[in-house]
Amino acid sequence: MIKANHEQQLAIRLEDGEELIPSLLALGIDSGIILNGVGMLRELELGYWNGKSYDIKRIDEPVELLSLQGNFARKGEERVVHCHTTVSKQGGAALGGHVIGAIVNNTAEIFIHKLSGITLRRKMETTGLAGLYPQKS
Repeated sequence: MIKANHEQQLAIRLEDGEELIPSLLALGIDSGIILNGVGMLRELELGYWNGKSYDIKRIDEPVELLSLQGNFARKGEERVVHCHTTVSKQGGAALGGHVIGAIVNNTAEIFIHKLSGITLRRKMETTGLAGLYPQKS
């Protein structure tokens, strides 16, 4: 991982073979926003919430990372990254959903804003999802 930060702004470059979600968690951010991300991924697992659980679609071949957005929060003592993506397959077909897991293929360039004065927390809800509960710090 290559990274640079200034105050609340963070720019990172993940390199070929790095796992997307564990790499983001390794940043140690408790409350923040994934503003955008571009690059390539492989072994992508996309989730679609069916109302009870995630239906997972796996895409093994490399795909272009067209967009990545989400947030960093705490769920109890655990750090959580919640992000969604849009990717395109060779030929231009686009797919999207909740990122369950992915490996960086070549590179991923991601820009993050760390929140100051706002705390993001997640709590389990009756839907089975961990709802976001923002609060002033």
